[in-house]
Amino acid sequence: PAIEVTENRSEHRYDITVDGKLAGFTVFIDRGEQRIFPHTELDEKFSGRGLSGILVHDALEDTRAAGKRVVPVCPLVKRYVSKHPEVQDIVDPVTPEILASLR
Repeated sequence: PAIEVTENRSEHRYDITVDGKLAGFTVFIDRGEQRIFPHTELDEKFSGRGLSGILVHDALEDTRAAGKRVVPVCPLVKRYVSKHPEVQDIVDPVTPEILASLR
C-alpha cells in the first residue's frame, strides 16, 4: 500500500494516509522553538501495520528539519522517543508549565 505522512498545517497535525485514506494523525502545537505533541490517533482498521511508528518518525524528522525541539506529551510519542536514541538530541522534558499551557 502507498503510505504517506504529510503536515496538515491548517489542522495543526501530521496525517498518515494509506492508499489515500486517512489512517491517523498526531496533533502538534508550536510554542516558540518547541513543538508539543499532545495527542495521536490511529484508526483501528489500520492497527497492527506499524503506522504509528511511521507517523511519529516522519513527524519528528520534519520537526528536526524545521529547527524545533520535541515535547512528547502524548504517550505514544513519549514511548517512541524512549525507544529511539537517535531523536534524544531534540527532545525536551514535559514540564508543569507545558501541561498548564495545554489546558
